[in-house]
Amino acid sequence: MKAIRHGGPYDRGGADSWYRRGRYPHHYTGTGSYDGKRIEEADMSPEEIAAYHQGYNDNEQSGGHKDF
Repeated sequence: MKAIRHGGPYDRGGADSWYRRGRYPHHYTGTGSYDGKRIEEADMSPEEIAAYHQGYNDNEQSGGHKDF
């Protein structure tokens, strides 16, 4: 897995889980969330998709979710 960076696939997976959103693999090309171009699943590599799901799974296992 590539290094974890804000806005990257792993980070976005964890954030989607944290905010109780569904799994919609994506990431951003910039240096942070919502920075740069949004890359959708169709344009992600298998490694990027796996990193997204790992971030989602890791957060689900930790039980961390935002209280609304």
